[in-house]
This record gives sequence, C-alpha cells and structure tokens, in this order.
Amino acid sequence: GLKHRREVAGKSAIFSGEHFVLEETDWYLLNLFRLWWHYGISFLRLQMWVEEVMEKFMRIYKYQAHGYAFSSLEELLRSLGGDTFVNMTQRSVAESLLEVGVTQRFVDDVIAAVLRSSYGQSVLVPAFAGAMLLAGAQGSTWAVEGGNKLVCSGLLKLTKANVIPARVTGISLHSSEGRALYQVHYEGSEGQGSAFYDMVVVTTPLHPSRSNFTFENFEPPIPNFPGAFQPSVTSVVHGYLNSSYFGFPDPKLFPFASILTTDTPDLFFNAMDNICPVNISAAFRRKQPQEAAVWRVLSQQPLDKQQLKTLFRSYYSVQVTEWQAYPRYDAAKSLPPIVLHENLFYLSGVEWVASSMEMIAVAAKNVALLAYNRWHQDLEKIDQKDLMHKVKTEL
Repeated sequence: GLKHRREVAGKSAIFSGEHFVLEETDWYLLNLFRLWWHYGISFLRLQMWVEEVMEKFMRIYKYQAHGYAFSSLEELLRSLGGDTFVNMTQRSVAESLLEVGVTQRFVDDVIAAVLRSSYGQSVLVPAFAGAMLLAGAQGSTWAVEGGNKLVCSGLLKLTKANVIPARVTGISLHSSEGRALYQVHYEGSEGQGSAFYDMVVVTTPLHPSRSNFTFENFEPPIPNFPGAFQPSVTSVVHGYLNSSYFGFPDPKLFPFASILTTDTPDLFFNAMDNICPVNISAAFRRKQPQEAAVWRVLSQQPLDKQQLKTLFRSYYSVQVTEWQAYPRYDAAKSLPPIVLHENLFYLSGVEWVASSMEMIAVAAKNVALLAYNRWHQDLEKIDQKDLMHKVKTEL
C-alpha cells in the first residue's frame, strides 16, 4: 500500500567555500561532458567499481530466499565477495578508488562531497561503506509518499506483533530444562515490568556512548564494543537564501536546489538542500530562488547566528535536531559479533560494515533466518561455503 514519492526536479552543485567546483545542468550530455572535462574518465571508473561491488552484494537476496544465514558479519561478507569484501571494511574508500584509476582530484571534489553530505565524514571511511553510499547517491532510489517511516510502521502492522511501549533496561540469563531463557526488564508509563523469552534480538548499538541497559548472569560477560558515533546536526530553516555567499548577487539567478561541499577547513556546513513536503501534490512546484523556502542544512556543530546570517539574508524560523547519526568509522577496526549468546542476537553491528536502511533490512532478515535455523538445528543453512553453486543446484 505504499506509494512512490514523486521526484521534484532540482539541480545540484559542489561548493569549495570560494566557488562551485562542479555544477549540474538540465542537460544530461552536458553534465557528462563537464565530468569528462574536469576529471577524465574517473566517473566511469567509479561507476564500474560501484557496479561490481553491488552485483556481488545482490547475491545476498538469492541466499536469503533459499533460507541461508550467517553467524558473523565476516562470513556474510565472505560469501558475497570473498576476502576482498572483508578487506574493504579495513581500508579506505579513497585508497580503493585510487587503485582502480580514479584521480585524486575526483576523490577530493566529488567523493568527499558525497560522503560529507551523508556520513559527515571524510574519504577515509571504509571502502565497503563508501561503495554502498555511492551506489545510493547515483539515483534510482525510492522515497515513500508520506515519509519513509511508513515502511517501518507498515511492516510492524503486517507482523501483528505484540508491541510493549516501554524502554528496555536490562537482560538477565536464566535456564529452563537445559535451554537458555532470557528475562527482559523494561520500564514504561505503568512502571517496571519483565517478561521471559526463548530468543532476543538486540537492536540498539552496544557502545559505551549509546548503550543504556545491562546484561546480567552472563558468563563470560557481554561487553560494550569499541567505537563511537558521528554527531550530525540538522537545521531546518525557513528563510531567504543568501545567494551572494555562493557567488550569485542576484538571487533570481541562483539555479541550485542542493549544495554539497568539499572537505575544506573553513566550511562550517556539510551540505544544504531545498526540501519538499513528504506528501507532494501534482501541482507542487519549488519556490523561486528569490522567495522564502525551507532549507535543510547539515553540519557537525549547531549553527551560530553569524553562520545563519552567512547562509540566509533573513529567516522566519530555525528548527535544530542533533543526533548520533552514523558510526565514526575511524573509531573501531573490528566488526561486532552477531551472536552474543546461544539465542541472543545483535543486529546493529551491521552499521559498522555500512549504514543504510537496506543494510539494516538485510541484517534483520539474516538474524531471523539464523535464529530459525539454529533453533531447528538446520546447520546446513548456516555459514555454508560456495553458496552460488549450491543455489544454482537447488534451482
């Protein structure tokens, strides 16, 4: 019942702090010519690299359709792309792209801008996370009419799950007839409570800065995992853009709806874009550049008044949301486990491979299949080698 959100046309550009290093036009062939003129065939080499990674990654859907699961993130990656995929979580996207012939200038201008606008980080993020992000940045992605949150609420409704609106405070281990039993403690509007479960999936990050519940009676103890999260500040501003800051004294001539930025020390924002409602009518049109519009500004720190005045001639309102958006990929070099205990599983560790809705969905299905196969002792469906051959044989 979900509808595809209608696209609203709008051009993008990459800003260096002094001038635009790349500008999109209304003509596809002219855009390609500009890319070639500035960066040679780097954009083709990038596309070939991303397509090769994605072609192998898409194997996971065949594996999961046949019920196969993996007990660790390393095994999952190895089944898709061998040791190459595992190594891509340990080396930077810049290093991998330079190796396949992408120029340093293209990395500094384009790749850095895309990573800053999404992960808020540099080209030193791991190659696998970078590849997944760059694949999504090339278009053909979906947004849901009414907001992407409807994907989650719709799936929850379809499962007919019994949802307890409470905050989990801890998990303690017990046993029943030789089988592990997990007591989940929670705190809600009606006070404290608990319930026993045969299986538990932990979906909150288990890192010192984020984990706010405890594990009891586990031996050895379940640790917090090393790592930190990248702060991201989203400022939604209703106002008049200061086009002069971007080199357009006449606001009527400003042509861009989205501005990305290079990794320049003096730049105080990562990206900004003219945003549209979650419900877009057929008659909806973007505001003219000289009119007051709603802009989303992404930054690593809250914008002060001077910075807001730099970006906007004047504004009516500013709404600020600060959150721990993505893993800080330079903060940990090892991948968290999936299995914490016999039937206690960890979902959010996949964010340290790559952080996106699709990766979380893949990881969630993997945990569901893994839990099912372990419960029924169907070990032939767990961590199998040469799965492409097995799947072809089953077909």
